Amino acid sequence: MSEHETRIRTAVITYFPMFIAVLSLVTSMYNGYLNNKFVDFIQRNLARAESLRTCKEILEAHAQVQFRAKILSQVGERARQGNPVDVTTARNDADGALIKYISLATYLANLHPDARERYTHLSMEMEKILNDAPQLAPDDLNKRFEKTDPMFTAMNDDCVAMAKY
Repeated sequence: MSEHETRIRTAVITYFPMFIAVLSLVTSMYNGYLNNKFVDFIQRNLARAESLRTCKEILEAHAQVQFRAKILSQVGERARQGNPVDVTTARNDADGALIKYISLATYLANLHPDARERYTHLSMEMEKILNDAPQLAPDDLNKRFEKTDPMFTAMNDDCVAMAKY
């Protein structure tokens, strides 16, 4: 074996493991980068799924509040006509629906801080309508709900925007 071959062999034996080590380090760093991206993706997807689930629930809760308010209005209408009625059960059901609605709206407001004021205002309006429902005729109740429809539509638009995110 010549001196030249010995030098080459020594260089290969010395530098080849270093090359493998550097390659392994680069691969490990790239794997860490990909894992970080994957974790971010999963977190965003979970937040999106939770938001969409809450949006679905708030749609149902909104319909329940309107339905319970209409029942309260009808019970109030019977009372105004002189019929003996017990408002307690209808009131309790309506309050339960409102509490669920407000808590879901608060949760959505936490997910969309820029919309907090709008969601709070809508919740307060729904509460006012529900409190006034026994004294309102059904047509007046519908007119009051028409005023909240644009606010609810904005909330629904936020949900649609989150679904596209």
